[in-house]
Amino acid sequence: MKASVFIAATLDGYIATPDGDIDFLNQHPSTNPDEDFGYHAFIDTVDAIVMGRKSFEKVLSFDCDWPYVNIPVFVLSRSGVTVPSALSEHVQVLNGDTASISEQLKTRGFKHLYIDGGQTIQGFLAAGLIQELTLTRIPTLLGKGIPLFGDLAQALQLMPIHTQQYDNGYVQTRYQVIDDTTL
Repeated sequence: MKASVFIAATLDGYIATPDGDIDFLNQHPSTNPDEDFGYHAFIDTVDAIVMGRKSFEKVLSFDCDWPYVNIPVFVLSRSGVTVPSALSEHVQVLNGDTASISEQLKTRGFKHLYIDGGQTIQGFLAAGLIQELTLTRIPTLLGKGIPLFGDLAQALQLMPIHTQQYDNGYVQTRYQVIDDTTL
């Protein structure tokens, strides 16, 4: 099973302000109103989304319909989370370590997971369960906030596969996570 990340971060590595705000993502609009920075092409390749509770709650706060009606979403939470009844067919809450969750989803037949949310990404990276990471750098410095990456027990090597610069200054790089057992 493949697990991928598709996320944006400021130049100083933050995915949100300290209070969880992500408005900085919209401060550099593209001149192309249809530009989605490769998101739809990416999301078309995944068959399930795994996200943390905070990311789930952030998506719920958006002023739009639930964006993942055709993709099952698994929300990771140790303390529980309330799933609105309208989403009960689309969202399931899971608890456990990343390895067991990954194995559960693999057993259920999922082949490509989209991993989203800072702590969730950090946990899957630390467990060696991410194979590909697409990172879009936003030309903003926050100075403090919620970091994309956390402590790792050992260095993690990445190989750039493709880099693209957009008209609004975003720079997106897709990386392959190098499995050191094959070196």
